[in-house]
Amino acid sequence: MTIKEIAALAGVSISTVSKIVNNKDQNIAAETRNKVLEIVKEYNYTPYGMVKNLSTAKTFILGVVLSNMPRTNSMLSGIAEAAAECNYSLLLFDSRNRPDLELKHINALSQKRVDGVIWEPVNAKSHQLEHYLTDQNIPFIHIMEKDNPHSFKINYEEMGYLLTQELIDYKHAKIACLIKPDSQRSMMVLEGFRKCLFDNHIPYHNSMEISIGNPDYLTELLGHKFSGVVSSHFSSSLTLYEDMDRLHYSIPSDLSVVSLKDEVREAISYPHISSISIPYKEFGYHIGKAIIQKCEKTADTDAGVSFSGDCSLDTEDSLYVPFFLRSKKIVVVGSINTDLTFNVDSLPQTGKATRILNSTFSLGGKGANQAVGAAKLGREVSLIGEIGNDIDSNLIFDQLEKEHVITQGIQRNPNFPTGKAYIYIEESGESAISVLAGANSNLTPECIRQRQHLFKNSGCCLISTELTNETTLEAAKTARKYGAKTFLKPTVIKAMPGELCSYIDFFIPNRYEASLLSPPEYGTIEDQAEYFFCQGIPNVIITLGSRGCYLKTNDTARYFPAADFTPIDTTGGADAFISCLASCLTDGYSLEKSIRIANYAAGFCISRQGVVPALVDRTTLESHIKRIEPELLL
Repeated sequence: MTIKEIAALAGVSISTVSKIVNNKDQNIAAETRNKVLEIVKEYNYTPYGMVKNLSTAKTFILGVVLSNMPRTNSMLSGIAEAAAECNYSLLLFDSRNRPDLELKHINALSQKRVDGVIWEPVNAKSHQLEHYLTDQNIPFIHIMEKDNPHSFKINYEEMGYLLTQELIDYKHAKIACLIKPDSQRSMMVLEGFRKCLFDNHIPYHNSMEISIGNPDYLTELLGHKFSGVVSSHFSSSLTLYEDMDRLHYSIPSDLSVVSLKDEVREAISYPHISSISIPYKEFGYHIGKAIIQKCEKTADTDAGVSFSGDCSLDTEDSLYVPFFLRSKKIVVVGSINTDLTFNVDSLPQTGKATRILNSTFSLGGKGANQAVGAAKLGREVSLIGEIGNDIDSNLIFDQLEKEHVITQGIQRNPNFPTGKAYIYIEESGESAISVLAGANSNLTPECIRQRQHLFKNSGCCLISTELTNETTLEAAKTARKYGAKTFLKPTVIKAMPGELCSYIDFFIPNRYEASLLSPPEYGTIEDQAEYFFCQGIPNVIITLGSRGCYLKTNDTARYFPAADFTPIDTTGGADAFISCLASCLTDGYSLEKSIRIANYAAGFCISRQGVVPALVDRTTLESHIKRIEPELLL
């Protein structure tokens, strides 16, 4: 390809082409210059004038000098894409934050007489090197300088503003900014954080700045001093998540977190931290186009630009309204098992073989059943318990997280197997249960004390006596300490500890348990309820299966009929009843309305096989009641 052929293709004179490719085009129209340059690049034309005058000829090479390369892979990809579109090549240099290397790189680019340079200065003194480029008439742009108005930079300030606004939109006002010392990005995020607080009339003070390098940073964040955190670095968010998990705190239940996410973290899918991805590639493409426009004199790029890109959150999984604005949560302390359920012709009897018609395997245990029951009804639920370190434990965690039960109160114990329940169900729906306690027996009073932070902001605490008497008592005492009402379901005990009665607000035995735990002379349901009431328990509810239940309080003594459902499996009826009762009372329903609604929840459960799969969700329950007793929900 000769200059004559280039001129013919462009429809201009040979002298015009010569002036353009040798940077002597000051008096040539921009439209003509652009047309000639496009043809030159398309046909890879090398002018003969380069041999005679290397100082002015175009090379179609761009230099890129970065202060620190490892964090900029996506940005380089964007620059390369922009260069390729315009038929430019790249020379890439990494200064590794060293001024001596930066000097060598700038000098090398000036000697090679590249067409333009994208330059990320190592520090403020780097500007003293600009003459190496200006002396050779090499255009350049600076990038990523916070205080340089001519620098092209990613707008971390706007991202910090938007992250803070996301928390404020979730009604957070006690917000901290988690930063890294000496980080330019952190300082820009902090500026956006401050501006957003100001615009939302939230006072700013220095204690809102939390450094991940401070060994006491977690103490400053927890204790409910803050309810939300803006993090400038995703790695800091991960550290926070791990430290909170180690101390059995939960994101977002205890603390909402939003963060910037850079390219090296894009492959991380768990934990789900709500993030804005830094648009490195888009920024790279933008600055690539900017330097080419400056080289080809097609735009004025003397002023820098603050680049944002798409600033939407990738997920809202780590966002929640502050704990003090939520309705009271429910804490459940109890057994966690895997249930082996057998459908049989008749319940097992001594000396008689029982034929198994069908079997299923599922999550179970009164603690797990009640936690899932309350969670399905829309409650925030924390479950406290022990499981083994076996295959069954994985199933349990998966199922509880699927049902949105907070699992920070559950610990694996390598020395015990996960508890198991063997459930036999005959055609009438009646059942018999044998239980292997396993790790459940290792839930001690000390475990309750270590996890007592889970009782904060709780309205109800559901406890079953499958645990030791000492652990049950400690759980009831802790619930009272944090102002939660205690619901006790007595199982597998032959006597009620006297001290425990003074910490129980709702006592809910079935008719067999009521008979066993009261003296023989108390032969009727009414007498048994009276006995427990006289032990200092203010609310006694004896469940009666198909006959409903009986309530005894200081003001009331009455029966409630069962809901009209055909029993298939009665195993989880009481758990469904208790979880719904606590949920309704938390919602502000009266005790009598709550019992009537809970009877419907129990009816749904016993009309289906299993327990966890049979527990009813809020929408289904309310839709059913609206058809039959709509006034009950008013």
